[in-house]
Amino acid sequence: MKAIEVNALTFTYKDGTTKALDGIKFAQEQGEMVVLMGHTGAGKSTFSRCLNRLIPHFHKGNYSGEIRILGNSIRDKRVHDLVGEIGLVFQDFESQLFSTNVELEVAFGPENLCLPRGEIRERINEALQLVRLKGFERREPASLSGGEKQRLAIASILAIKPKIVVMDEPTTDLDPQGKLEIFSVARLLKSEGYTVLFIEHEAEAVLEADKIVIMDGGRVVTEGKPHEILRDVELLENHGIRPPQIAKLFQETNEPSLPLTVEETLKVFQKREWKISDEKYTALLKKDDELNTDYGKKIIEVKDLEYIYPGNIKAIDNINMEIREGEFLAIIGQNGSGKTTLVKHFNGLLKPSKGEVRVAGEDTKGKRVAELGKIVGYVFQNPDHQIFADTVEEEVAFGPNNLGIPREKISLFVEEALKEVRLEGYEKCDPFSLIKGERQRVAIASILAARPHVLILDEPTTGLDYREQKSIMELLESLNRKGHTIIIITHSLWVVAEYANRVLVLHKGKIILDDQTRKVFSQEEKLANSFLRLPEIIRLSNRMGRTLLSVDEFKYCLKR
Repeated sequence: MKAIEVNALTFTYKDGTTKALDGIKFAQEQGEMVVLMGHTGAGKSTFSRCLNRLIPHFHKGNYSGEIRILGNSIRDKRVHDLVGEIGLVFQDFESQLFSTNVELEVAFGPENLCLPRGEIRERINEALQLVRLKGFERREPASLSGGEKQRLAIASILAIKPKIVVMDEPTTDLDPQGKLEIFSVARLLKSEGYTVLFIEHEAEAVLEADKIVIMDGGRVVTEGKPHEILRDVELLENHGIRPPQIAKLFQETNEPSLPLTVEETLKVFQKREWKISDEKYTALLKKDDELNTDYGKKIIEVKDLEYIYPGNIKAIDNINMEIREGEFLAIIGQNGSGKTTLVKHFNGLLKPSKGEVRVAGEDTKGKRVAELGKIVGYVFQNPDHQIFADTVEEEVAFGPNNLGIPREKISLFVEEALKEVRLEGYEKCDPFSLIKGERQRVAIASILAARPHVLILDEPTTGLDYREQKSIMELLESLNRKGHTIIIITHSLWVVAEYANRVLVLHKGKIILDDQTRKVFSQEEKLANSFLRLPEIIRLSNRMGRTLLSVDEFKYCLKR
């Protein structure tokens, strides 16, 4: 008996013009761990919502086809009928949280199953332990970081102990170590007899799945064992999936062997006597140092900064730093390390509990957010928390209007901002009708229209497929070349390695590393102690005594 069996599943959203799902055929065995992949808009989330009858009961549209869960048709089932069979962790995890503290959130499911109090307590403890939230029981969900909220949503489903667990991009906002732990949770669930269906963008993390299924255009286009699928670099890139860096390296060096792990690769290198060229590596170091001399004057200065949230929670602890004009800075650290709290001081969204922050030489304590917005622009992690207007043009014009810029200049500012983010022709579009990558660009344009010197982006690639991630980062790289100071907060360390010139690492509200990207990423053990796991190409080069930040750098330095 199969855990999930789907035949001829087709669905078009109400008022939709194209099929979100188009004749899906899918099967998953009991106890199997399957990873569903594909670009944004491929139909993955729509498919997951069909499995527990959210579609068609809550999301209306034209629905046809057959789904069987654990051998039984769900055609006549309601969502609540399937609670004990299948649990779904949403991609938009915040929509899943509603209780006043963490413990009550996790208890909600077991309580509604009318379980004995002792068993409820046991399930709460077990679920929180699995997602690394022990000790958070009394915290309000609203006070948690994005990644902590994500783990709480997962815990609330795990506490119900459904036979099938479906996770729609559950690692999206987690630090690298947290991502590994969630996959570890999935493997543990599998070992205990659960059936696990993961929807995921990160190819590197899914080697231990039983099967990978790739969707595109609402259809299943291929499926197979991870070691088969992940070696096909062209297939992955064509479907918006970032291929494993090691596979890409070997494909681009035209080598027939295609290892996927650091250990496998080291054996190949040793056998073939491949090394890293000292001469070419020295050239990379020289380039790093030259870049460090090109920056301008100090634009942001932080002195003895502390910030304490209500409840005496110290989020920032005695930070001293400065940022110069023209830098591309990445701020990284595990969930809850204080990253977002720190950057919210740069545009006055937060005021110091102690110490001071100076922007363009002025103390932020005496400045309104609108004043600081002329110098420092802030793009939120979720563009939907920032966008509100009926058209793209109105959205982008709001900032200049709010700053009192003369009307005759606003249309020019809007035009230039939309050109920068490659959204010319979108002026009359409803921003909420756009895909997430386009909404992210609208949010960036709305900040650029105010012409700030500094642009801060909190998790700019979250929820985007590989093509969209590359597109956003290339946009930021272009803005940086044109003179903007760029500050990003991100958990995607491959993004940091390929685009940032400087990295600041936070741990428990303190700076533990602050240096050129290569120098920071050479300190792998210190990063691991802060729950940060480097991309495999960097781990590979570190094992060889050098720190190379990308596949292109490795190709350049590889001595065969």
